[in-house]
Amino acid sequence: MSKNLDDHIAELGLVKTSDPENEKPVYRREGFDGISTFEELDSKLGEELRVCRQDKDLSRAGIATLVGLSEQVYGRYERSSSKMQVSRLIHLSEILDVSPLAMLFATAPHLWGKDEKEAETRFRMMKLIEELPAETMASIVTLLEAVSVLQNGPESEGHRTTTKRSLNFADD
Repeated sequence: MSKNLDDHIAELGLVKTSDPENEKPVYRREGFDGISTFEELDSKLGEELRVCRQDKDLSRAGIATLVGLSEQVYGRYERSSSKMQVSRLIHLSEILDVSPLAMLFATAPHLWGKDEKEAETRFRMMKLIEELPAETMASIVTLLEAVSVLQNGPESEGHRTTTKRSLNFADD
């Protein structure tokens, strides 16, 4: 491994583990309860999908119709017997009117903070911001950018614009 890759692994606190699907080593970040297997992550995502569907008082058959699948095929996502692609997650988020980040938070909250309290605080803040009118969000972005510059210096300006390459907000 190159020095750059070693630095990256150390910087993110990645842990070498194995992927049971291909029996090769992979690097993962520990969650609050250790490293979840990919199967466990799929299961948590499926459970959150079921909760979101039930919160909207929709049947599996109804959701299946909206996504153009049979009820049986859709049910595989909730039971995590089929892996969900990101495009399907986006589609389901659209028809359930739920943020895909909310589903991801339920699946992997450690991506939002170094501990459960920090992750929950960041997620609560994200949810509150999502509900604000556009003009209020613009003011908050300006405020947060100013705070970031004061806290991290001028080099942080533009550090986080509208998107970030990863969904990991815990590195600040």
